[in-house]
Amino acid sequence: MTALPDRPPARRLGLVIDLDTCVGCQACVIACKAWNSGGAAGPLADAEPYGRRPSGTWLNRVHGFEVGEGEDGRTVYFPRSCLHCENAACVTVCPTGASYKRAEDGIVLVDASRCIGCSLCAWACPYGARELDPASGVMKKCTLCVDRIHDERLPPEEREPACVAVCPARARHFGDLADPEGPLARLVAERGGVELLPELGYRPTNRYLPPRPGRPLAAQAPLVEAPSTAGFLGWVDRLLGG
Repeated sequence: MTALPDRPPARRLGLVIDLDTCVGCQACVIACKAWNSGGAAGPLADAEPYGRRPSGTWLNRVHGFEVGEGEDGRTVYFPRSCLHCENAACVTVCPTGASYKRAEDGIVLVDASRCIGCSLCAWACPYGARELDPASGVMKKCTLCVDRIHDERLPPEEREPACVAVCPARARHFGDLADPEGPLARLVAERGGVELLPELGYRPTNRYLPPRPGRPLAAQAPLVEAPSTAGFLGWVDRLLGG
């Protein structure tokens, strides 16, 4: 089994995602797929992309929920990818050491040369953030575009994940969440940013900003479950005040 770093990393690079601003346009999903198909996590498989039953490997997905009814109704979009947990269960269960957490910035990665495709890490992750690539037999996950954010050949303003760079609503923010005076920490404090399923104790790095008050949300309205979101429905319901 793989051990986590002895101490929390000095830097905790991650994302802050604004659920009030996200419009569900899927630009982040497409940019993630395009960049990582040829980047550090690639290639990413596709099967029958133009057929009747397309399928493939994706590192970022966006789910939609309908909240409330009639004039009080609203669609809330929920982006989902690896949260780069401090206590990452996916790392500790890996029998080969393929899954590991970087001590310098807290990013959780997979060494494809050591991955045997056993899927233990996917079963251990409660957030559904990992997908086994059927073509290569290797586990895939969000890398925070590690090959972009540390590339000194790029201008500093371009050293951010592809999903952040393309978001037209600026709902996605990237930076160091370990810096209490940094812009992400201030944003989380101002907007009441929350962890996903904190009761599990995995201490995810990423944070979600809830919808701002004053929007037409029915406090006790049931949510209509979107496909493949069963594990997230309860948390989203609590986040939205249901």
